[in-house]
Amino acid sequence: MLTGSCCCGKVSFSLADDFSQFYFCHCQQCQKLTGSAHAANLLTAPENIQWLQGEELLKRYDHPRRSFTKVFCTACGSGLPFLTQSKLFLIVPAGCLDTPPTRQPDAQMFCAEQTDWHQLGIDAPKHDGFPCND
Repeated sequence: MLTGSCCCGKVSFSLADDFSQFYFCHCQQCQKLTGSAHAANLLTAPENIQWLQGEELLKRYDHPRRSFTKVFCTACGSGLPFLTQSKLFLIVPAGCLDTPPTRQPDAQMFCAEQTDWHQLGIDAPKHDGFPCND
């Protein structure tokens, strides 16, 4: 079993490490919803989740014209698992997991919408923490 939670710890859940797909999505909607270069989403069966605490703190946003959703903690804003609008899949943002899944990413999608700064940043210097101000 894996566990996951929001940043403030008020919402937590558990689920089996049983994911059918793992995608990095670079579409503009995922950039806006995550505030980052891409979403990292795992797909699993809808029944593969047990909310441990804080389910009442969840808020769902469904885009009015596109088929995408975000569920987040109303206390801290962290993205959390959600059912697709079709209710066929549970989408689990990889960053909300407390332990890493065994499944590796299957593919990256909407790469035509990938930001230039993300591509350029891949080769930027890497640090274990905050970079030192020399």
